[in-house]
Amino acid sequence: MTRREYALRYFDEQKSGMDARIRNGIETYRKGNAEIRFVSKSKLPESITVHAEQLRHAFQFGANLFMLDEFETEEKNGLYRGKFPEAFNLATLPFYWNALEPQKGGFRFGTDSPRMYRRPNADLCLAYCREKGITPKAHCLNYDYFRPVWLSDVSVEAHKAALEDHFRILAERYADAIPSWEVTNETFNVTFAAHFLDPAYSRFYRERDFNSWSFLTADRYFPKNHLIINDHLDFGCMRSPHGEFFGERSPYYMEIERMLQNGVTHLDAIGFQFHCFFSPEAEEELAVTRYNPGHLFEVLDTYRKLGKKLQITEMTLSAFGGSPEDEEIQALLLENLYSVFFSHPAMEAVIYWNLADGYASGSSPGDMKAGENQYFGGLCRFDLSEKPAFTVLKKLVNDKWHTTLTVPAVNGTAAFRGFYGDYLLTVCADGKEIPVGFTLSEQGNNQLTVAL
Repeated sequence: MTRREYALRYFDEQKSGMDARIRNGIETYRKGNAEIRFVSKSKLPESITVHAEQLRHAFQFGANLFMLDEFETEEKNGLYRGKFPEAFNLATLPFYWNALEPQKGGFRFGTDSPRMYRRPNADLCLAYCREKGITPKAHCLNYDYFRPVWLSDVSVEAHKAALEDHFRILAERYADAIPSWEVTNETFNVTFAAHFLDPAYSRFYRERDFNSWSFLTADRYFPKNHLIINDHLDFGCMRSPHGEFFGERSPYYMEIERMLQNGVTHLDAIGFQFHCFFSPEAEEELAVTRYNPGHLFEVLDTYRKLGKKLQITEMTLSAFGGSPEDEEIQALLLENLYSVFFSHPAMEAVIYWNLADGYASGSSPGDMKAGENQYFGGLCRFDLSEKPAFTVLKKLVNDKWHTTLTVPAVNGTAAFRGFYGDYLLTVCADGKEIPVGFTLSEQGNNQLTVAL
């Protein structure tokens, strides 16, 4: 069986049923009805039309912004700055504690901070997001593996005190500027048992209240922010080797359920990592769950029972050696997977991880044989030329899942159905064009009155 056959097998086999669910899900959960009413002190014009142009999705399509101004040439820096907003309205910013405060009290917040690879400073990232109209998201408040070295060997009490101070400092500086914060990350590593012996992890990490304490503390300092839990105990871990579905007995599910039952009231979204960091030889076996729309929906439907929004927080689809065939398969997988995720009622964001090949974690730039670079998981190549996957994503976001239309008013009212988001409405009446801003919201109240 070829890679194309086994990677796309389950999408092909389930096509008729899944196409209907995806189509109906997108129509039901990603779109709404708008009604524009016209009033006038005198008689309304006989002919009124409304042209609706969607400017921005309410749904969040994102990527990490870790390579902002981090490339080896200004040409590449410019290409990255230009390409990012072509598909993304959300950016994950690096808030790793060891990079924010490498020396105790020595913070790397401002644009004059020392450079650190894949860790552009927060102020630079926020300025870029403001310039491009991109929503920033912080990753992550308490990621134990990346705590600073000066916090390497302290008691649980001292660690909590330092963390609380860290939360306070970040909140005072950035809570108003960054709406969403991942609070904890990767506390269910696939080698979780080994972490209790690994000195890379703290004493506090081993404590039962690691997640709960982090969220309760985050609630005090970020009461108005969107708080997210994130882990890579993802879709492939929800079934046993024999095919049994763990469902609500997944450790991640049970931990979140326990947190909610024990006083954590401010947990807004559940994050899933979707990194396809495995060898080509393992892909056929893993496709049974990872590239299986029926299984993906089963997992999402299970976690929806917790009553929280869902996010794909980190996504990487491998093109392996980067051949034209592998790049085409990467694009087909992206289209199928994004369609599943975009159609699910609880999903609010899908965040692809690295925009470019050759600049991923665990290797030096351009070394395609080490770290995460070896999977060729970017949407662009090392020279930032676009792969088919990036072209597909842009077509989905900017064309297939985008509303542009013109409708006439009937009896003083114009109505249309479109994707949720921000619009520019151009009202044409009596030879005049009137621009009007409008937001089509999932929360309703999608009526607008325009005085002519």
